[in-house]
Amino acid sequence: MELVGVSDIISDYRIKVAAGLGLPLYSSLPDKESAMKDAGLPVAGALKNLIDNVDVMVDCTPKGIAAKNLEEYKSAGVKAIVQGGEKHSVTGHSFVAHATYATALGRDATRVVSCNTISIVRTLGALQDAKLLTKARGVLIRRATDPWESDHGGVMNTIVPEPHIPSHQGPDAQTVRPELELVTIAAKAAHTQSHSHYWIVELTRPASREEVLDAFRQAGRIAFIKMSDGIVAINSTIEMMHDLGRPRGDMWEVALWEDVLSVNGPECYYTYQVDNQAIAIPENIDAIRALTGAVKDGQESIRMTNEALGIRRYFIDRNAE
Repeated sequence: MELVGVSDIISDYRIKVAAGLGLPLYSSLPDKESAMKDAGLPVAGALKNLIDNVDVMVDCTPKGIAAKNLEEYKSAGVKAIVQGGEKHSVTGHSFVAHATYATALGRDATRVVSCNTISIVRTLGALQDAKLLTKARGVLIRRATDPWESDHGGVMNTIVPEPHIPSHQGPDAQTVRPELELVTIAAKAAHTQSHSHYWIVELTRPASREEVLDAFRQAGRIAFIKMSDGIVAINSTIEMMHDLGRPRGDMWEVALWEDVLSVNGPECYYTYQVDNQAIAIPENIDAIRALTGAVKDGQESIRMTNEALGIRRYFIDRNAE
């Protein structure tokens, strides 16, 4: 894959960093091009010029904008990936590599679902594939905003419940795996890095703790962490990603607390962490291969992406796995 360029409308440090990295820059809106050039940015052209040079456009614009952009991509014969802020109906297809790679092959467009939805599909999908899942009930404590927007105001010294049950993540997960029987409840808390999930799962039968853990081990992009290693909160994992030398401190895996998971007969309880800025990255890479048909086998694409990024099953012990 070759990154042909980045298109935006801003002139601040974010796009200046991209310019400093040598990435070709384009202006997404004609009336922003002059302002970008006035800021000293080496703008190579307009969005339409970029579209003429790509096979797939990964559209990461704010909610609602990608839906409008799709017509332009379609008329140019360019395939497109939109993100979880858009509705399923925008593309008619929702993507998580382990679940819907095959049905994305050769499509003109797909939607990589949101960070929380990806984690739900990975974890509950693992239990479903092991024929252990009857139904699930989850509580999500969501970060208030993205870290770069922390100074914009927002949730402080409070928690804001999402006003609907189920929260939107449950129905969204069902756009990928319609057979999932789940309900999600969510609240927004006063932090900006990572989401926390807490799940109560009814199993198809009484099972051992090891059986459940093994189901998660068989799945991809779930990594195991332990309270006994001092990873006692979401800040611990964030620090560990930096210590591991991860780009931007990214955690592409779902980080599941292995020593917290508990099984009581036909019920299972577990908690995990989701890096909202990173978890969708491997899914977008696989979505590019699926749309172009460059790799027909989803498991092979997942293997390639995992190897390229360095995705792990364990961050500390047994990290070669």
